[in-house]
Amino acid sequence: MQNHSSTAQDSDSAARHARFGALPERIAYEDMVEVKSASPRDPERDAGDSGAGRLLACMAWDLVL
Repeated sequence: MQNHSSTAQDSDSAARHARFGALPERIAYEDMVEVKSASPRDPERDAGDSGAGRLLACMAWDLVL
């Protein structure tokens, strides 16, 4: 003989399932991650301006003094 509370829980569970359905399928970690190789270094971009280092050093000393 079932009591009233378990019957209520079963009907509540059925109502939730009818309203919200099932949980979505789990997504595998491999499907969420994309692995790409890094872009090659660009020598022109990396060269920079040779005077820029001196300018920053002078600005740093100006802030100290």
